[in-house]
Amino acid sequence: MFDKNSKPYVILFALGTSLICSLLITAAASGLKGFQQDNIALDKKVNLLRAASLLAPGEKPPKQEVNKIFDNRIREVIVDNEGKITQTESPNGMHLYFIRSQKNPDDITGYILPINTRGLWGKIQGYLAFENDGQTVSGFSVFSHSETPGLGGEIESAWFQKNFKGKKILNSQNRFVSVGIAKGKTKNLPEDQKEHHVDGISGATLTGKYLSQGIKSTLEKYEGVSITFRQKDLKAKQIETDGSKTKE
Repeated sequence: MFDKNSKPYVILFALGTSLICSLLITAAASGLKGFQQDNIALDKKVNLLRAASLLAPGEKPPKQEVNKIFDNRIREVIVDNEGKITQTESPNGMHLYFIRSQKNPDDITGYILPINTRGLWGKIQGYLAFENDGQTVSGFSVFSHSETPGLGGEIESAWFQKNFKGKKILNSQNRFVSVGIAKGKTKNLPEDQKEHHVDGISGATLTGKYLSQGIKSTLEKYEGVSITFRQKDLKAKQIETDGSKTKE
């Protein structure tokens, strides 16, 4: 038997303990992975519903209720650059979420675009919702970011997100101008720019800059969708006749 005070025994004991701990940590991580993925998926649904104004800022009902609202009011589809639904995933396919009417599921009251852009310290991911006129913002939410708490991190606060509601991505000449974050307060902007900007966050100019760039890039990518909404009062059945049918 080894002398418990000997150097070889101490080394072997340390190695054995480290191995056991590593195995336990790995097992715990594997066991929790499923829960983590479920929580991420649920958080995305909550933020989609917040962007669609189907949940109030900060509101997070039980999982069962979130899934029920999501299944009844949100429909995920894949569209091409002309805004037509495609049946399968493709290199040029873009994810889009339709907001369904509570009274009639065939009526589309708006749509939601996923936002995935650079921030100051990492990715900013969220959702930007529109009314079915194809130009008026109806909501905004952020579900993932690495911005500094109290500064750029304010992008996830209710006061910041609610300022997007009612903003326009077209100017008075019906030209695309996007919607962005101002450097300061929108009240200080020229009158013709106010409805295309939200108040900036003090001390977070770069976060606002990157988010503005990301929103504009996303809107340009989905402009075919917005144009389609501007051209007609859309219903789910009408859209499916324009493109390939997709599964519910």
